[in-house]
Amino acid sequence: MRRLPHRALALLALCLPMAAGCAVGPTYHAPPTPQSGQGAFVSASFETTTPAPPQDDWWRLYDDPVLDRLIRQAFAANTDIRAAEANLTSARGVLDQARAGLFPSTTFSGGASYGRSVSADDAAASSQTLRQVLANTPGVNPAPLGPTSAHAAWSFDPSYDVAYELDLFGRVRRTIEAARGDLQAQKAALDAVRITVAAETARAYADGCAYQEEVDAALRAQKVVQDTYDLTRTQRDAGASSDFDVARAAALLEQTQAAVPTLEGQRRASLFELAALLGLTPAEVPAEAAACKTAPRIKTPLPVGDGAALLRRRPDVREAERHLAAETARIGVAEASLFPSVTLGGSIGAASNQYSNLLAHNNVSFGVGPLITWTFPNVLQARGEIIQAKGNAKAALASFDGTVLTALKEAEQALATYNGELQRHAALTRGLNDSRRAYELANTRYQAGSISYIDLLTTEQTLVQAESALAASDEALAADQIAVFKALGGGWGAPASS
Repeated sequence: MRRLPHRALALLALCLPMAAGCAVGPTYHAPPTPQSGQGAFVSASFETTTPAPPQDDWWRLYDDPVLDRLIRQAFAANTDIRAAEANLTSARGVLDQARAGLFPSTTFSGGASYGRSVSADDAAASSQTLRQVLANTPGVNPAPLGPTSAHAAWSFDPSYDVAYELDLFGRVRRTIEAARGDLQAQKAALDAVRITVAAETARAYADGCAYQEEVDAALRAQKVVQDTYDLTRTQRDAGASSDFDVARAAALLEQTQAAVPTLEGQRRASLFELAALLGLTPAEVPAEAAACKTAPRIKTPLPVGDGAALLRRRPDVREAERHLAAETARIGVAEASLFPSVTLGGSIGAASNQYSNLLAHNNVSFGVGPLITWTFPNVLQARGEIIQAKGNAKAALASFDGTVLTALKEAEQALATYNGELQRHAALTRGLNDSRRAYELANTRYQAGSISYIDLLTTEQTLVQAESALAASDEALAADQIAVFKALGGGWGAPASS
């Protein structure tokens, strides 16, 4: 504390010749990212992915014109995007406000008033008193001194003030640096919102299509089970089966029927979610989306790039890094408060009770000079602000490191889940092909009289169940593909290219 004046005065002496060449506080350097996260993804498979970088408009890989139109509409009307754009506009205003510190501040004021001043009344009273004294003095005959009271009159007093802060210790420049970091963080936040909107729009659309596919499969299963139930009742009436068989068939029929309303409700919920993403009400669900019956799916290996490209592309990583830069700059803003603030000021003004004489030499006043303010020796507040700024910077660094780890984790999780669902889907596809082959053989044998009708229905029921399982896998696969692209951070650059 005792050495503070010497240090401050030495720094002031160093900076004064340069006027604006010094800036206290740490110089920002972007933190390093984990070296282990720079290479290929450990969950990437050469059979299902390629090292090519993913394209921004990744949804075009589905080759679905309806999906393309829906995402363009979401980018144009989504309320979350509109809010993020408004936040970006606000951040631009803050930066413009910070930049204003580089320029002089000017103030012009002026006024005109009509009336009588107290000073004029005092002067008139003094004149009257002097006249009375002279009148009582022998041999003195005073001349008339005019009216004994001041008249009301106009008075004019314009003034123009200029002030310019010498940014000797970089307070203004660090403030601009922090505001610029906040603006860039808001740009990244807007990109992150666009990624989410693109992914969730595609997911809601794909879910609506997939649920309709599952509904169709459930209705086919319901028809098969209904035929089985009707046949069982007929056989029971003929004495070929028991009430137990009828009850078992009835229970299976009710279970199959119960699946349809649930799937219909999930489908409608997905379409309502899609409408909200498009900035529409639930009553305004796009007809082309409601008519979709098959989930979109990319049949080629997914381009996923590598970890280094991921960290450059993901907006949340860029947002965290820019936020760290802003908080680092605010340390310099806080440290600048330890040193004097020097402001050059000037003013010019005039005062007259006649507008025509306002600029007369005797009516004009001016002043020019520096103003130095310094809170020394009470620097406790400044020290507290520095501690707070350093703490915020440490928190921002920890947040950046956590964001990097989260990005790598989410990418690996999405790829692992996608690869697992691909294998499941392949097995279900083989099972469906086997079920179809079994049904064809059963139908041939039934036509030849080798098996009963109930055996044929059982085989058909197995086929329908295989179709339902594959339809559910189609939904999961579409969702997993979208999750991969969302984790990879693709989609935010699409508005500029579309």
